[in-house]
Parts: sequence; C-alpha cells; structure tokens
Amino acid sequence: MLVQSILTTKGSDVVTIVESVSLADAAATLRDHGIGALVVSNDGRHIDGIVSERDVVRALANHGATVMGRAVSTVMSRDVVTCRSGDAIEALMLAMTERRIRHVPVVDDAGELNGLVSIGDVVKNRLGQLQVENEQLHEYITQGR
Repeated sequence: MLVQSILTTKGSDVVTIVESVSLADAAATLRDHGIGALVVSNDGRHIDGIVSERDVVRALANHGATVMGRAVSTVMSRDVVTCRSGDAIEALMLAMTERRIRHVPVVDDAGELNGLVSIGDVVKNRLGQLQVENEQLHEYITQGR
C-alpha cells in the first residue's frame, strides 16, 4: 500500500506555523488542534522545519519556562524527513522506526507540502490491513468446511 491511501482516509490538511511565532503560541496551536507536531513553513507550501511536542518539552527541560517566549526557529528541527504520496507505507514505517520520528510531511515532486502522516496514522492503516486479512482468512477457512 502507498502513503496516498493514508492521505485519502485522513485528508491532506496540514497545520503550519511560521518560524517567528513563539513557542507558547506553537504549544497553544498544538493543543487547540489536538496534534503532536506543526510543520514550520513561512509560505505555507515549502517546509522550513518541524516542531513537535517533544521539542517543546525538551526546550522547557533545558531552559525553563522563559523558553516559551522564544521563537519556534530556536527549537525546530530543520532536517526534516519527508516522503511522497507514492511511497510504500512499509518503507515509511521503517524510516519512522529507524529515525525515531513520529511525524513525516508528504511532499510532491516540487517539494511542496501535500500532507502529514503520523505514526498513529500508519498504525491505524496497518491495523485495518490486518483486519481485512483476518476476515479473508476466516472466510476461507469457514468456506472450506
């Protein structure tokens, strides 16, 4: 299966934020949208970075509450792992596991943002596949009687 199948199910909307926004505002945006990461994009199309709940927590642990007034650019990851909608989900799972990342932006051939896939989306997709396989096996076994 391809990454596109996940985007077809969940949609391709991505919450973005500009890098000059404060960490406090980024944390509020994460909370308000019930998400774990924001794509940092100054134009809404190209990826400048990504900031996650983990980044906010690490910044708090390292610098204290005053860090919340700093810009997102001070803690965001600039080396962002991306994928394409035509990539195999299995390859995406492997990359997420090996690199210990939970959110991967989906880009097109021009590098423009087309969606965001979380580890939760990948797990949900895999569980759906397993359910279908289980039902097919059950049907095969019961028809053989």
